[in-house]
Amino acid sequence: MANIALARRLPLPRVAVMRRSLGAVRRYPLIPITIMLVVLVLPAIFANWVAPHNPRIGSLSNRLVPPAWVDAQGEGIFATPAGSWTHPLGTDKQGRDILTRIIYGARVSLMVAVISITLAGITGTILGLMAGYFGGNVDHLIMRLVDIALSIPAILLALVLAVALGPSFQTVIIVIVSIFWSRYARLVRGETLSLKHQDFVARARVAGASNTRIIARHIFPNLVNTIIVLATLEVGQVILLEATLSFLGAGLPRPTPAWGLMVASGRELIVTAWWVAAFPGLAIVLAVLSMNLFGDWLRDRLDPKLRNL
Repeated sequence: MANIALARRLPLPRVAVMRRSLGAVRRYPLIPITIMLVVLVLPAIFANWVAPHNPRIGSLSNRLVPPAWVDAQGEGIFATPAGSWTHPLGTDKQGRDILTRIIYGARVSLMVAVISITLAGITGTILGLMAGYFGGNVDHLIMRLVDIALSIPAILLALVLAVALGPSFQTVIIVIVSIFWSRYARLVRGETLSLKHQDFVARARVAGASNTRIIARHIFPNLVNTIIVLATLEVGQVILLEATLSFLGAGLPRPTPAWGLMVASGRELIVTAWWVAAFPGLAIVLAVLSMNLFGDWLRDRLDPKLRNL
């Protein structure tokens, strides 16, 4: 007994500590997901009160200030200033605060994701229900449109629209909706093909229910969980696509505080001022990772086939 008590007091090896930590994450996956979402979502919602500076206005006297924990380096004209807690994550070439622009960039990314996924989900769900329920020529026409939408490269479409319409918030929404509606249509069509042959649909037909009532009252409610899970999984992809388009100059225009624009403006300074591109890039990674993990967790909770695994 004394040996067991002594063993419990001894520090665990690093490998054992890591295994315990990973086991805790697997047992309680919502904890790290919630932390990442709170760190990103809440500051974005309350950016006007949380952000310490103006995201569009900077001072050239504070140009390329490093993060607060970085000390001054070099001497003479090649000296770099020390970081300041006034700008915890440093500043960019125009002297704008990086932390403030990341917070407002999260708001921009969430707005793009919510609007585009809502529009794409509504469009794809309606077309998928029509294709799966009515079949025949309606199904063939809609599915050919889906094939066309899936075959168009997103970057090429964005560049064409950017030239025709100019880089703007509306251009990004049009590009994302034009691509993502087809994913909802294919998924909803497949589920509808299975549901329309179920007994409860046959009973509704015998009772004299119209096609619209059968779709709205009997088929669509059984697709809500699937649509919600898909929408959650698409948020990370939309954020990544919006950042890519902004990085290439086909998305949001300057000086909008978008993560992709921030990474693009810092790519030439990656050696001398690494923080300009590193922190926005880290924000993109955390946002996409947290939304993907949340989508996987939600799918396990809403899918009865996976709930008890």
